[in-house]
Amino acid sequence: MIIDYKYHIASLVAVFLALGIGILIGSTMLGNDALIEYQKQVTDRLENQLQSLRETNDTIEAKASDLEIDTSRHQQFEKEVLPALVHARLADKKFALLELNGYGSPPEISGIINDAGGEVVSVTSINSIYDNPATITELATALGWQESDAEQNLRRMAVELSTGIVTAENVASMELLKEKDVIETSGAYGMPVDGLIIAGGGYGENKRNVQFDLHVIDYFEELNIPVLGVEETEANYSSIKDYQRKHISTVDNIDTASGQLAMVLALSGQPGNYGVKSTAQSLMPEIHMAGDQ
Repeated sequence: MIIDYKYHIASLVAVFLALGIGILIGSTMLGNDALIEYQKQVTDRLENQLQSLRETNDTIEAKASDLEIDTSRHQQFEKEVLPALVHARLADKKFALLELNGYGSPPEISGIINDAGGEVVSVTSINSIYDNPATITELATALGWQESDAEQNLRRMAVELSTGIVTAENVASMELLKEKDVIETSGAYGMPVDGLIIAGGGYGENKRNVQFDLHVIDYFEELNIPVLGVEETEANYSSIKDYQRKHISTVDNIDTASGQLAMVLALSGQPGNYGVKSTAQSLMPEIHMAGDQ
């Protein structure tokens, strides 16, 4: 981090100008050689301080540049080593990715699961529109639901969406949700999956209603399909604590190499709460290489 000394330099320049004016006035009005000499000494000291500040700033900039180079090297190292660390840990396993945060998830999620021998077979993104009770009521009417309670409709919508991910029983409901811009989908649906990855958290001003997420978790747990909750490191608000109430595994730094490794290890049979936030138990699970006991 570079310390900005522009403010201090500007202050010193202002002092120099004031001293210059003082010297001019002093020599014109007073003719006092002692005053002029004193002002010259003060000016010399200020010049020395200014030079010291410049040298300090140059040193800090050089260190910051070195740190940026080191960070870049570490990131490159992580990028090259990560595929080897996850190799075959998720062989032939299939996962569904559900983005509930309104902004998506890092593309590295699918990439690292592929590196581990697995596959993200479907990606479903739901817009924050489901937080709007009026919209939920409108959708409930369009779907022919009889419930009038917004919370019941929210739960049923979560069940409809979850069912659509793993079965082909409600194609019409899924199509309606897409038509209403409630969801966006890609990949293959209606096939068995070995796990669900939920991307939560958020960057908005207000924390969204995570009750929908919890209904989804309940549905998959009833099917004995493991659920992993993830979010990015810098999310304005976290969903992790809410997810942990459902006793599922979580990763709170999925945008980092360590978070992606923790995700693969959790999906491969090392459950827990991982990451860098206060809700994490540890950074990641223990790494057992091939042949380890």
